[in-house]
This record gives sequence, structure tokens and C-alpha cells, in this order.
Amino acid sequence: MATSTIDLGPELTTLLSQSQQPLEDVVREMVVLELYRRAEISSGRAAELLGMDRTCFMYYFSRLGIPFFRMSDDQWEREARYIESL
Repeated sequence: MATSTIDLGPELTTLLSQSQQPLEDVVREMVVLELYRRAEISSGRAAELLGMDRTCFMYYFSRLGIPFFRMSDDQWEREARYIESL
């Protein structure tokens, strides 16, 4: 696994540390959610990166107000292929 070191500064580190989760987990979750929100990764990939199944991820991001149906044409095609494979 590749690692990176990022200086978040004391104020941001303090804010992120208030979540009662390890800082690394909080930052990973925020990055993955933002990549998903920007349609740069699929919901399946985001779920995988966060170590949860896709259905749990869908419930999670919907509670955060991130819409599910803002997908690119490529993502719609992948979803259709996935459904057809079931």
C-alpha cells in the first residue's frame, strides 16, 4: 500500500480529530466521498475503498446528502452491465 504524508496544519488536524475516529480513516473517507461526488469513481469502487459493501455505501452517502443518480454515461453503462450479470 502506498502512503503519503500531508501536512494538514494544526487547526484542520484538530477539527478532523474531533470525529473520534483515527485521522487516517477520516481523511480516507473524505477523499473517497469527494471522488465519488465528483463522479471520478463508481459507488462500487468507493465502497471497496472504504471496506464496505455497495449497499451500505449507498445508504451512507445518501444520508450525507450525496445523490446516487449523478453518474456519467460510462458509469451508467457499468451499472447496466452489472445488473445484466445478476
